[in-house]
Amino acid sequence: MALLPIITKENELLREVSKPVDRVTKKRKKLIKDMLETMYQADGIGLAAPQVGVLERIIVVDIGEGPFALINPSINKKEGEEIAVEGCLSVPGESGYVKRAERVVVEGIDENNKPVRIEAEGLLARCLQHEIDHLDGVLFIDKLV
Repeated sequence: MALLPIITKENELLREVSKPVDRVTKKRKKLIKDMLETMYQADGIGLAAPQVGVLERIIVVDIGEGPFALINPSINKKEGEEIAVEGCLSVPGESGYVKRAERVVVEGIDENNKPVRIEAEGLLARCLQHEIDHLDGVLFIDKLV
């Protein structure tokens, strides 16, 4: 595994829309492992591929319940709303209040190319929405309330 450089908000790549992944290959599995190692080293709870300069629809998450990767994640249902403070590894030293759905249903595939459906609330729901925003070129600072 290797630590990857995390790009910051000044880098235009963070404003690009990431491309869908057709299938998870050995190279992408290595990217996922490297992304997890990078996220842990930076004390993060989520990381999207664009944050390490890869414009593919891949995210990794670990809010303390174990790590997982989602490929081509999409939010299929949102319920409720809450406002909470967010930060971002690509926007170091900044934080702010962001309104997000309180509960979401997210679908995608895992690193073994198997379909995944996650019903999330609270911190996990917030983290998933934040990371999926990265795949669409959106940063939390665009959504400050």
